[in-house]
Amino acid sequence: MTLFKKAAVLLLVLATAACTNPDRFGGGAGGAGADGAGAGIGAGAAGSASDPASPLFFNQTIGDRVLFVVDQSTLTPAGQAILDGQAQWLLTNADYRAVVEGHADEQGTREYNLALGFRRANAVREYLVSRGVPAGRLEVTSYGKERPIAVCSNESCYSQNRRAVTVLSFSAITS
Repeated sequence: MTLFKKAAVLLLVLATAACTNPDRFGGGAGGAGADGAGAGIGAGAAGSASDPASPLFFNQTIGDRVLFVVDQSTLTPAGQAILDGQAQWLLTNADYRAVVEGHADEQGTREYNLALGFRRANAVREYLVSRGVPAGRLEVTSYGKERPIAVCSNESCYSQNRRAVTVLSFSAITS
């Protein structure tokens, strides 16, 4: 029965991650939003969700969060795909810095979840750095279970709260 529960949770996480498909708004085959190719530069008003250089595009088209499995800080393949898009966007838009926020579900102690949130945020930061994003543009923080986006005591809420969110901030970076 435990193996079945783990498989069900993994399936739920992967299904939820599929909802953050970078190409969900169209833009062509192959996830044009994820790599910037064919994204139609100039296709939308500056700052809008259809402007490939805007933070709204980053949040809504590429995806600003990755989800994790229970008690894990290992990135899933779906999470890596989202982070590949984030890395490309950050490399193209060098005037932005990012804070990676680590979060956990309500299960466990506050201390445990703060540490787990840091591990999740660091996993995202390390992945982005491995894709060429300068480490100096990335910070990490953890909120543990203190900032849930879904509040209920069942798996549908827990799975949404096990996440790392990349929050952008504009900063004129000098070399």
